[in-house]
Amino acid sequence: MTSENEARQRLATLRRQLHHHAYQYYVLDNPLISDGEYDRLFQELLALEEEFPQLVTADSPSQRVGSLPLEGFSSVAHSHPMLSLENSFSDDDLRAFEDKLRRFLPDVTTFTYVAEPKLDGLAVELIYQEGVLVQAATRGDGRSGEDITANIRTIGAIPLSLQNAHAGRLEVRGEVFLSSADFNRLNRQRGEAGDPLFANPRNAAAGSLRQLDSRLTARRPLDFFAYGVSDPDQVPVRCQSELFHHLAALGFKINPLIKRCDDIEAVITHYHHLSSMRTQLPYEIDGMVVKVDDFELQGRLGNKARSPRWAIAAKFPASQGTTILRDVEFQVGRTGAITPVAILEPLAIAGVVVSRATLHNEDDITRKDLRRGDTVLIQRAGDVIPEVVKPVPEQRDGSETPVRMPTTCPACATALVRKEGEAVLRCPNTACPAQKLRSLCHFVSKAGLDIDGLGSKAVEKLFSKGLLEDIPGLYSLKKADLAALEGWGEKSAAKATRAIEKSKKTSLARFLAALGIRHIGEVTAGLLAEYFQNLEHLSAASMDDFLHVEGIGSQMAESLALYFADPATRDLLKRLMEAGFEFSEPTQRDAGALQGTTFLFTGKLQLFSRSEAKERVKAAGGRVTSSLGKKVDYLVCGDKPGSKLNKALELGITILEEQQFQAMLNSS
Repeated sequence: MTSENEARQRLATLRRQLHHHAYQYYVLDNPLISDGEYDRLFQELLALEEEFPQLVTADSPSQRVGSLPLEGFSSVAHSHPMLSLENSFSDDDLRAFEDKLRRFLPDVTTFTYVAEPKLDGLAVELIYQEGVLVQAATRGDGRSGEDITANIRTIGAIPLSLQNAHAGRLEVRGEVFLSSADFNRLNRQRGEAGDPLFANPRNAAAGSLRQLDSRLTARRPLDFFAYGVSDPDQVPVRCQSELFHHLAALGFKINPLIKRCDDIEAVITHYHHLSSMRTQLPYEIDGMVVKVDDFELQGRLGNKARSPRWAIAAKFPASQGTTILRDVEFQVGRTGAITPVAILEPLAIAGVVVSRATLHNEDDITRKDLRRGDTVLIQRAGDVIPEVVKPVPEQRDGSETPVRMPTTCPACATALVRKEGEAVLRCPNTACPAQKLRSLCHFVSKAGLDIDGLGSKAVEKLFSKGLLEDIPGLYSLKKADLAALEGWGEKSAAKATRAIEKSKKTSLARFLAALGIRHIGEVTAGLLAEYFQNLEHLSAASMDDFLHVEGIGSQMAESLALYFADPATRDLLKRLMEAGFEFSEPTQRDAGALQGTTFLFTGKLQLFSRSEAKERVKAAGGRVTSSLGKKVDYLVCGDKPGSKLNKALELGITILEEQQFQAMLNSS
């Protein structure tokens, strides 16, 4: 009879052997034993763990097998945001990317890069503690994702324990994907079973990882490539290219087509090489990710609100096809913009069936000379958004009819207007039912207050039944109103009612973003909340006040001033406050030596780029403005300062030369 100590020793050996053989099979594609031999070792492991359940460990190969279904996914906050990437679509765009880097860091003479295939899969984060996988999460909204640990454990290419020792915490990021062959095989199986087909490999991978029953995930042939870590300080390397060697040594699968490039022209050469071999690869890629190699430079470049400055996605030319333009619909947006939408004969492009596409605006239609009944060339811009590229005039038979823009609003019959210098027709009626509906849908969406259980379809039903007329009306809805909707019941109505009530407690920034003010998105809403601190100060601000906020230009300032001066806005805000809205305290910057001071820059700086100087002020707790006024404490002057210098002297503002500014920063 086996003792517990003997079992512990044998289990350690079996786990080590099974991990090694899984690594050889899934990562190196170099199996050292037959499937039968692997199965015998695995069965021995299972038998011992069944006899000694107290010896089961989190990194045991037995834990890859799917567990019982979950009731739902819990949320996981990312310690460092999983940001998205800006896109480029041409060689010139990539050169422009390097130009931006040089403007931001003028003291850096040479940039080296790492170029990586951009897989069409799902980004995930894997968290290891003392070398053992303890948690995995989706990207989600970048700040938090869904806990998919049970499903990730079923993927053979992801190590449950690292090959080499790694003390403390390690957060590895990578892409879960399906090979083209496995995707086609999976769809054949689903078709034979009468199940709906997946549109593309990315949807299949995402759907597989979001199964509440991980036993279903275990049946899907998911694969994985690691591409980074959340924090370079967690690893003993200095650059991205060294990181890939380090991750490979830990047991992660690394894409063999990754290349270190000495300059941007080498990046462009590799981009064309990957593009030319795209269709021959065993998996789908939609572009190439370009990263500054050096971690120190990445840190200096930093991040913008949604994307890092040190990386960009070089997208491949869009997939295209031809079909028939059957009709054109005109949609009314929440700001009154009239958007023409092409209704197409359904067409499959890159695995997705397209039946609608954007036509942008009247000028776009006129320039392309589009007509109903035309054969048109369609592309998925960046392989995502369908758009009409052009008609094919050679296919016309004379039955085609020109597309005319409406003169009145399709929803409320108000005469449409087009301001000078703008390409968009607008409905000026703020009481337009279509605008109200779109504003409601935005308010409850993820870009708004993210009211769980109350999606746009439910809002549209409530609106059409007259149960909901505007945003404040959400907070007068009764559970019975929701329960009466088709497809709803007491449980879903109660869930949505709780979510509506919960949404009253939010941040000022999120509230402002949810209002859907023209030109004001999530980032700008955060700037406004930080600057004004409360809704009372914000709603009483003038256009000049708005211009003093760093990042607010004249167009935004005018939009804000008009919005808050509108009596309808004042009534809306009054009703929302009466409904019981409470705003959390605005996020404060960490106190620094420049806390409470405001800086303005003029002239060409020599010691810093303008962007880096602004970032240094903000990091020390100060503020930066783009216009001169009495609230400015310091004017920093570079070469050729212009008229701002004289005006600052008149206002009694302290003038700093660049060397004085640098000394102030160094002492902060």
